[in-house]
Amino acid sequence: MTNRWLPKSVVLLRTYSGDAFVADLLAGVTVGLVALPLAMAFAISSGVLPQSGLYCAIVTGFLVSALGGSRFQIAGPTGAFVVVVAGIVANYGIDGLFMCTMMAGALLVVLGATGMGNAVKFIPRPVVVGFTNGIAVLIASTQIRDFLGLTVPVPSDFWPRMTTLARNAGSFSVPATTLAVITVAVLLVWRRVVPRVPGYIVALFGATVAVVVLRLPVETIGTRFGGIPSGLPHIVVPKFRADLLPTLLRPAVTVAMLGAIESLMSAVVADRMGNDRHNPNVELLAQGIANIASPLFGGLPATGAIARTGTNIRSGARTPVAGMIHAATLLVVLLVAAPAARFIPLSALAAILLVVAYNVGDWREIPELLKLSKMDISVWIVTFALTVFADLTLAVEVGMILAMLLFIRKVSQTTTVSLVTPAYVEAGRVHILQDKKIPDYVSVFRIHGPFLFGATDKISRIVDHVAELAPIVIVRLRNMTAIDATGLRALEDLADGLHQSGRELILCGAPKQPAALMHQAEFHEHVGELNICPNIEAALERAAEIYALIAR
Repeated sequence: MTNRWLPKSVVLLRTYSGDAFVADLLAGVTVGLVALPLAMAFAISSGVLPQSGLYCAIVTGFLVSALGGSRFQIAGPTGAFVVVVAGIVANYGIDGLFMCTMMAGALLVVLGATGMGNAVKFIPRPVVVGFTNGIAVLIASTQIRDFLGLTVPVPSDFWPRMTTLARNAGSFSVPATTLAVITVAVLLVWRRVVPRVPGYIVALFGATVAVVVLRLPVETIGTRFGGIPSGLPHIVVPKFRADLLPTLLRPAVTVAMLGAIESLMSAVVADRMGNDRHNPNVELLAQGIANIASPLFGGLPATGAIARTGTNIRSGARTPVAGMIHAATLLVVLLVAAPAARFIPLSALAAILLVVAYNVGDWREIPELLKLSKMDISVWIVTFALTVFADLTLAVEVGMILAMLLFIRKVSQTTTVSLVTPAYVEAGRVHILQDKKIPDYVSVFRIHGPFLFGATDKISRIVDHVAELAPIVIVRLRNMTAIDATGLRALEDLADGLHQSGRELILCGAPKQPAALMHQAEFHEHVGELNICPNIEAALERAAEIYALIAR
């Protein structure tokens, strides 16, 4: 195995030290305590048992740290999956969720193994911000019921859910709402006063003690779920239903794409905070393996968690060992303190998730997006609206299509096809084409920029004016940075069209990639071997030879 496929833990453990272990131990325990309430809260919001979130955080947290390509990444259940998981559970049951998670894991392994980790970074920022804004709104909307202590059932769709909550808001529980408001206040104040101590666990512990000591009449994990079983999770192979495979493919793609996007975004943030550089393909491989393993223990889909990863770095982590210790910390809590979890109030967990939803929403990006083009703003609005009001799977699909269209549009705007005169202006500089005038029997054009699908229509600058051209047409390619099959076909059509009009085409100065593709496609058959020249001087000499033959 070459170094480019080695997990970051293997690379760093070669020079591991006792001091590094102490730092990783403190960071791992800290982030483990932070992950405790979040793992349970995300599971409850997803419509599954709270222990499923803990099992997921333990299994995936350990595997991603041990096998991943990031130095500081902390994996586990995140808010991005809440709405998707809830929808899958509601429609296909818990076995359907486990199947979907393992399918998504397999897709992530394929993405990593085929080197597609670098491709995720090409998703435009307006699409990513639209996703995160929408997901934050959806997470917040699912927490209002428990935040207010309501007992009314709420629909799964956003708009019916909000109207139901609005109609029943007057029947809120005073103890539950008060406890939730105090929890939010503690989180906000604690982060400013004692930023190095995790506020989530302080707020959760305080709310739980208040319920026990004051005997508050609020709903808890015990009253709704009967508590959390202590002991190690059992390995259970999910029941696979072949009839669900085609149906679950779309949500599996959604889970895989969200997992890839969020994990690599988290890794990029970690690189900036920790002055490191992650390996995206190894990271996706680890995320895939972790998501295949999670359902075997009854766990949820997982990805890199930006907030927990940031906590890991701020707590002094040095290597992926901190992430493994974070998983071990959660396991110890599960083995030792599981019976006490039945007293945890659901309104406090809802308050914690409301704060999480605000933090992951990328709200500060919106003013910056509004300064961009109308196209960028439209892409952001469409992605956000589909995420909230339609379906997250649809939002992912449309978002990816919009990303491709936006990329094509912006690339095509950089490509130009222009007529070259003896002296022409390029990027503010005057260029002289040789020391002599272009012969009257030659028309010279230049293609500047990538000549890809979406930009090939610009060749019409030549095609639409064939009758006005000289007998010999030279197209300079030295500034054509890339070409694809569509661009090559456009040049072939140009050559054929010029030949039909009795004219000759000469190409010159093709860079490495266009030249290689033209050679592979045997482009010389359309123009002749001698009509593909290395530079403009050779092209003009060839034109003189052709014109001499024509003049005879």
